[in-house]
Amino acid sequence: MTFDLQKIVRPKIYNLEPYRCARDDFTDGILLDANENAHGPTPKELQKDSQLHRYPDPHQLEFKEAMAQYRNKTSAFKDDTDLKPLNAENLCLGVGSDESIDAIIRATCVPAKEKILVLPPTYSMYSVCANINDIEVVQCPLIVDDNSFQVDTERVLAILKADPLIKLCFITSPGNPTGVKIDTDKIIKILTNWDTGLVVVDEAYIDFCGGSTAPLVTKYPNLVTLQTLSKSFGLAGIRLGMTFASSDLSRILNAMKAPYNISRMAASYALTAVQHNNLQLMEQTTEQMNIEQRRLLKELTALNGVDDQYVGGLDANFILLRINGGDNTMAKQLYYNLATISGVVVRFRGTELGCTGCLRVTVGTEEENNRLITEFKKTLAQLMESK
Repeated sequence: MTFDLQKIVRPKIYNLEPYRCARDDFTDGILLDANENAHGPTPKELQKDSQLHRYPDPHQLEFKEAMAQYRNKTSAFKDDTDLKPLNAENLCLGVGSDESIDAIIRATCVPAKEKILVLPPTYSMYSVCANINDIEVVQCPLIVDDNSFQVDTERVLAILKADPLIKLCFITSPGNPTGVKIDTDKIIKILTNWDTGLVVVDEAYIDFCGGSTAPLVTKYPNLVTLQTLSKSFGLAGIRLGMTFASSDLSRILNAMKAPYNISRMAASYALTAVQHNNLQLMEQTTEQMNIEQRRLLKELTALNGVDDQYVGGLDANFILLRINGGDNTMAKQLYYNLATISGVVVRFRGTELGCTGCLRVTVGTEEENNRLITEFKKTLAQLMESK
């Protein structure tokens, strides 16, 4: 198998020269090169010790290097001697993973001609971004009959090989709303048997289960791994997503991005988050959430009206529960009553493939989970009585 990135990326983007920012060459001294307002931020409260009147670092190399080293340190593939370690050149940053998804579609897919493959039930933004860019969406459902929600590898490969217009295969691992981590061997099988596009593995929830594919991008040039600081790091408000890719593809994606897409405040919080003590805190917090997840599962599946077999897996920071044997009407009413009467908001997922009658419940703090259990039990009992 011979992978040729030049045949995957659109020609003008492959040859794109990046915009040169004002801070590419010099960052110190009397800075009169970028038409900034040297008097400082307009709100006086922000002027003390603030650099918000200056454009942020366009490259964020310190953060990229720290994140690369963390993924190397926690890699599940340390015994693979063919793997080169990740470094800053393997990363591109975006305003959340959504910008990363949009960028990889724009980089590879010709509008009104080429396609992406998605594996439902899955994250809806792949299709949203594809539609915005006038890209057709092809579907190959996950295996739902046995509740595994794993990839049907043979069927995926058959679809990819039969249609040369498909440029991207999006795999969510762990899945949303399924909570299932896709077997790495299945991903590798697709990587080693398809060379006319990119396999994009979206790992928003990976720190809740481990085993990231990010280190594999140095071995498989057709692999792209997406991650975010929104979940395990608890930084959804700064909107920072990461794309791990080969250095060649990363160079192209960095050339595409807006010059200063990561704000100064977002960059500061992100860099703080990947310091050793905060990485330890993130790991401790995810472990606490995993413990709470099991408690929630035990309490809620014991209730009359909740199927005792949860749906999907437990590899993310949520659980997927089926209400009353797959009763969409009751599940939706339970969702609505919890939000409007109890003030507890969960997510109705009953319209997703294999998720009929399902509610997705995020793991909160211990206090939030206690309130959820109480309100869930009371509200569901009322619905069951009135049935």
